[in-house]
Order: sequence, then C-alpha cells, then structure tokens
Amino acid sequence: MKFRWDNKYLYWGITAFLVICASLLFYFGIFHMNTLLNGIHIIKNIMMPVICGAVIAYLLSPIVNFLEHKCIFEPLEKKKISLNKRKQRVIRYVCVFLALIFAGTIIYTLIAMIVPSIIDSIINIINNSPRYIQNIEHWIERLLEDNPDLEATAFDMFTRLSSKAEVWLTQDLLPQLKDLLQQLSSGIFDVLIFLKNILIGAIISVYLIADKEGFIGQGKMFLYSILPLEKANHMISNLRFVHKTFGGFISGKIIDSFIIGILCYIGTSLIGTPYAILVSVIVGITNVIPFFGPYLGAVPCAFLILLVNPMQCVYFILFILILQQFDGNILGPKILGESTGLSSFMVIVAILLFGGVFGILGMFIGVPVMAVIYAAFKSWRSKKLTEKSLPPDEASYVEMDCIDEATLQPIPCPEMAKDRREEKKKEEK
Repeated sequence: MKFRWDNKYLYWGITAFLVICASLLFYFGIFHMNTLLNGIHIIKNIMMPVICGAVIAYLLSPIVNFLEHKCIFEPLEKKKISLNKRKQRVIRYVCVFLALIFAGTIIYTLIAMIVPSIIDSIINIINNSPRYIQNIEHWIERLLEDNPDLEATAFDMFTRLSSKAEVWLTQDLLPQLKDLLQQLSSGIFDVLIFLKNILIGAIISVYLIADKEGFIGQGKMFLYSILPLEKANHMISNLRFVHKTFGGFISGKIIDSFIIGILCYIGTSLIGTPYAILVSVIVGITNVIPFFGPYLGAVPCAFLILLVNPMQCVYFILFILILQQFDGNILGPKILGESTGLSSFMVIVAILLFGGVFGILGMFIGVPVMAVIYAAFKSWRSKKLTEKSLPPDEASYVEMDCIDEATLQPIPCPEMAKDRREEKKKEEK
C-alpha cells in the first residue's frame, strides 16, 4: 500500500516536538532555577549596553523630533525647499548629535553646580555633628524642663543609645572595615561598568534613533507575518497606547520634578532653610516617585534640618506641605494631564506592588505599567459586555441595583433613585 503524505502529520509532529521542548524547559526551570537565573543574569549583563541605548534613544527621541520638524523641516516647507533622502538622513544624524550634546550639557551643568554644594554640605554636617547633637540635647532640656521625671527618662534613654553607638563604632564597625573596603572597591567597579554601559549605550542610541522608522517598520512586518490582520492591527494600536502612556508619564514626571526642585530651592532659600541646595536636590529627585516620593524626600531632609534648627524644621515641613499641594492640584495635572487614567487607590497599589518587586525603579515605572494593564483590562471588559448587549460604561453599574433579564436594562438602586429625586427637587426650588 502506497503511503500518502498529509500535512496534518507535519502539524502533529511539530506540535508534539513543541510540547516536548516546553516540558523539558519547564522541568529545567523548576529543578534548576538557580542555573536558569544565573543564565538570565549573564544575558542581562551582556545586553545592558543595548538596553541603556534603547532607553537613551527613547528619552532623546522627542528632542530629535522637535529639532527635525519644528526647527528644520517646517521652515524649509514654508520656503518650499525639498530635501532628498540623503540630506534628510544627514539632518537626522545632526539632530541626534545635537540632542546628545544638549542632554550631556544639562547633566554636566547640573553636576557641576550641585555636586560641589552637596559635598560641602555633607562635610559641613560631619564637622558640625557634635554641635548638632548638643543642639538636640538643649532642645530636649527646654522641652522637658517642666517634667523632671520625663526628663530623666529621656536622658537615660539618650545615654544608653549613645553608649550603644560607641560600642558599635569600636567593636562592630572597626572589625568590619575590611569588608566595607571590599564593598567600596566593588561599588567603584560597578560605577565604572555603569559608565561603560552608558557610553556604549549612547553610541547605540545614535543608530537606533537614526533608523527608528526602519526598526518600527520591521516590527510591523513581523507582527503582520505571524498574526491575523485584525489581531496585528489591534496589537499595533495597543503598542501606540503603551508608547503614549509611558512617554507622556515619564517625560511629564521628569519636567514636573525638575520644576518642583527649582521651586523648592527658591522657597527654602527665602525662608532660610539650611543646606537649601542639598534639600532641593533630594526633594526634586524623590518627586519622580508618585504619591510617596515627596514624603520619602521630605523625611530625611526634615531630620537633617532638625539637627541644625528645630524651628526651621517646622517651617520646612509647612513649606513642603504647601509645595506638594501645589504640585498635586495644579502643576502635576497641568503637565501630566490624564496620562494614566488611574485612581489614587490604583496608584498606591501600583507603587507598593512594583516597588516591592523591582525597588526604586519599580516605584517609578509601576504607575504607567499599571495604567497599561488596567487599560487592557477595561478594553477586554467592555468587549465582553458589548457581546452580551450590556452597557459598557461604568456609571450605569454604579447607580444600578441589578439588570433586568428580559430587557437587559439596568434597574436603578432604590436609595440612589431616591437621592436623585431629592436632588432634582432641590434644584427645582
């Protein structure tokens, strides 16, 4: 009997092969987790310059677009001057280098202005630390002078803490200096590796931005080659939404934090806050973390100011509260707008979840990631409700008791319907 080839045998064979491979990978991942994680860590270290280059390219892309379209192409179009592809490519490279020079100049200027002041502030804090401790002692004395028993208890606790600190310095810290030096040398080595990755990443970013349309086109070709037309279009639409959410949030938050840092420096200088530059840098940097960031930055700053002048600490706390109200109600919404679409509760959940898993970076990117996940969930939910001929808007479900099974129309909640009638009567009066 002659064998007849059928494509279904090929499909079955490929399916069986993929199932076996997936089972082997699953087994290896479960029982050799450390080896798998080490392999991922090695690959991450190798690809880190490329990752840095992609991040730099993503951050510089808006600047390049502005230079190209607003400063070059639009003026040339008004003058009806056309450019061939070669000249456009040369202009793209020039704009990329200008963007790199612009970003590098800003970073260098900030470092040159801020770092010396921060170093001076830290040296001043170290040199004046005995005086700050005495200030705290005198402040506690004045605070507790009307209550001798409480004063004695407080000073007893302070003496015990001081003795424990002295024991820790002499018996614990000094023997561990060797380990600390090793960690310091390891930290210096990590800094050098980081600078190397940034340098190589900057070079890679030039090529990524210069041919970004080509990379985007290749990505679209790949999606259309492996997905049905409808799903590929949906995927591209979702990727545009991700880009809009991440780009709007990251750029807006950086601008917002930069402005808050400047306003903090102006305000702290006016009220005479000690170490105004150091405090403003801490507040500005931590402000990039939504919701918790301002408080994370204000707490160590307030403690630092408390060591110098307790009353200035009170003024600083009041100023920070006013500044954060301004940022949360006026400046932030003006810059960020509705770029995330998340409620305050969802923002807190995103920061706690991603911050607990990925640390400081997770606290920063957690909000846009959660915004993308929540938007995908809302799209899926609306699609399922529409398929069931049910209203997809959230307001209909907030004010209803249940849905009529016959008409599929929302039945209002009796309490809310009563409140609405009372509100209408008040409006009519």
